[in-house]
Amino acid sequence: MNSAEWVTTSVPYLAPRAKGQRDAWSAETSAQGRRGSQRILQAGEVPAPDEIAEALGVERGEPVVVRRRIMYLNDQPCELTDTYYPFALARGTRLAGTAKIPGGAVTLLAELGHVGVRAREDVSARLPTDEEAATLESERSQPVLQLLRLTLDADDRPIQADRMIMPAPLQRLRYDMRIG
Repeated sequence: MNSAEWVTTSVPYLAPRAKGQRDAWSAETSAQGRRGSQRILQAGEVPAPDEIAEALGVERGEPVVVRRRIMYLNDQPCELTDTYYPFALARGTRLAGTAKIPGGAVTLLAELGHVGVRAREDVSARLPTDEEAATLESERSQPVLQLLRLTLDADDRPIQADRMIMPAPLQRLRYDMRIG
């Protein structure tokens, strides 16, 4: 594996962390002898973009709460992650603020009574926008992977939608599924 390549699996990012545990990104990178960090670019209320409105089951442009982040692997940008929450669920919580959340947002959601039991991921490839390429410090001609993840609770209600943009040459997504 190339030292810049990152192999990731989604499961650690879907379950709440035990009290005192680090967020999934910091724990996963540390376990692989690397350093993972993030910078929150924006948090708060925004109009729902089309694909997010559809995923969360709200009207286009309806208010949602977003946490917009740049993820770093060994101090290099490796992913842009926008996490959206239904407005009624996240308004007035730490999800709407820029402070780091101990144990991560999924842990806070669980503390608020919203536990994901099912997730759906759609992965596509495309060229980055100028802004995405600049932020990821990559070439505009270098493809990115876009992963759109929707997390649902036990009543099949959407509680979180993530849109992740990753430079394709540096990523490998791993899905390990138990059948039956």
